[in-house]
Amino acid sequence: MQTTETGLWYSITEQGVGDFIEAGKVVSLEYKISLLDDTVCYSSENDGQKVFLVGQGGVESGLEEGILLLKKDSQATFIMPPHLAHGLIGDDDRIPSRAILRYEVEVVEVKNKNEN
Repeated sequence: MQTTETGLWYSITEQGVGDFIEAGKVVSLEYKISLLDDTVCYSSENDGQKVFLVGQGGVESGLEEGILLLKKDSQATFIMPPHLAHGLIGDDDRIPSRAILRYEVEVVEVKNKNEN
């Protein structure tokens, strides 16, 4: 695994095709979020694909940072310390306070904001 300056650990298991993802793109992910003890918190299998506009917030800052390292069809694992995930309080649901998260992602689609 490699580490960014912010403390995000990442491993790109398969780099996809095309350009790197950039702010302003809409990204669709297959994903699994788990704790370090392998407890699954959320997954696309149970909760549907995650779709978000890169650079607009609304997702973990570690995911925002990590997604910029990827392309369409990439597969990667991110290890997010609490300050890049859900912080001191968790998400008041399935992610406990101060949790370190393992985020496994596959980039399914990358498109412009105004594309259908």
